[in-house]
This record gives sequence, structure tokens and C-alpha cells, in this order.
Amino acid sequence: MKGKIAVITGGTRGIGRATAIEFASRGAELVLTYRSNEDAAEETLRTIAGMGARAELVRGDAADPEHGRQVAALAKEKFGRVDILVNNAGITRDKLILRMGAEDFDDVIGANLNGAFYMMAAIVPMMTKQRYGRIVNVSSIAGIRGNPAQVNYAASKAGLVGMTLSAAKELGARGVTVNAVAPGYIETDMTGILTDEQKAAMLKAISLRRAGAPAEVAKAIAFLASDSASYITGQVLGIDGGMSA
Repeated sequence: MKGKIAVITGGTRGIGRATAIEFASRGAELVLTYRSNEDAAEETLRTIAGMGARAELVRGDAADPEHGRQVAALAKEKFGRVDILVNNAGITRDKLILRMGAEDFDDVIGANLNGAFYMMAAIVPMMTKQRYGRIVNVSSIAGIRGNPAQVNYAASKAGLVGMTLSAAKELGARGVTVNAVAPGYIETDMTGILTDEQKAAMLKAISLRRAGAPAEVAKAIAFLASDSASYITGQVLGIDGGMSA
């Protein structure tokens, strides 16, 4: 990835942060987006700088169409192009259907699904013009198998799968690959709110009998974003320790 320019949304925490560090270790230069946690963003920036890599931060709301345009403009101004896009930004508003309001549903769809579309719409023109690009969308096992109390989240992640498959068909002739990863139970802030009972139930369903680490997902994303995956497009890679087996 030496010399490649990568945009990673939600790139300062969890899977996004691990992906940023993995990319930096491979020589990529980065544009990282985040929504609110200034301390986490600055800490990630310091870590990457300490590795001798260059990164720029962009704060904004993924659900805002203008945010995608701002990120694309900054990447073009600072680096001249974008080679890799990782759509990782996401939120949860877990509730049972009987208690889920319209705002709970719309907020999750807006950040997780619409946000990925806005970012692709802003960055794909650069990729098609240079006839090269790697897009990796971070879906979830919830988008494939469903999860109680996650109708909104599962719908957003299932939508990302459909978006990935359709975009792969559209962009392949322009030298742009589009793939997705579908993580299972990964130890992040998002899964940290689960009860011990919920965690135990999930571990029983995992063949490897353990949760995954963000770095393990990051390595798979890095593969799909690399030239080693140049003949792979329109695929969804499960990273779930055998949960979906």
C-alpha cells in the first residue's frame, strides 16, 4: 500500500482505528473521519504519526450528504486522489420493534447506510477517472442472519451488502473493486455494552469460542483493499470465528 491514499470513515475507534493502523503500517496515507470523540481522534492521529505515516482528520456526521463532499474535497486538496475507501462508520440504537421509534430507525439507516452511499458518491468519480479504486464496506453478520433488537442495524448492514453487490457490477469495468466484510462478535466499544449473559450466548455460537479482535478484521480489510485482491469484487467476507458456519 505504499503511496496509496485511503479514506476510512469512523477511522478513529474500534475496527476503523485498527484498519487505519494496519494501513499506515503498510505505507498508506490516510484521511480519517469521526463524529464526536475528539480525544480518540487525536490519539489515533498521534499513533499514526509515531509510525511515520501521514493522516488527516475530518469531523462530521456521516448522515449528512455534505460530509462526503467535504471529505472528498479535502482528500483531493491534500493528496490529489483517493485509491481506497473503507466505509466503516456506524452507530447502533438497539431496541425491540415494539419500542423502536422512527428516529431510532432513521438515525441508524442514515449513519450506516446512507452515509456509505454519500461517501461513495463523492469519491467514486475520482476512482473512475483514474481507473483504479478499492472500496470495502463494513457490514455485519447481523445484516446476513439478523439479530433481536437490531431491526434498524440489521437493515442498514443488509443494505450495505446489496449496495456492495450492485456497485461492484457498475464499477468493475472502470478498474474499481467493491467488496464487503461481515464481522461477527468483535471486541469494540459497540459490543462492550452487551451484558455478560448476551456475551456468553454469542460465544457459544462461535466455533472458535472467542470474540474477534479489531486487528483481525483490519487485516482482512487490508487484503481486500490491496492489489493482492485485484481479481476479487462483489464478495462478502464473513469474519465471525465460524458463527455463520
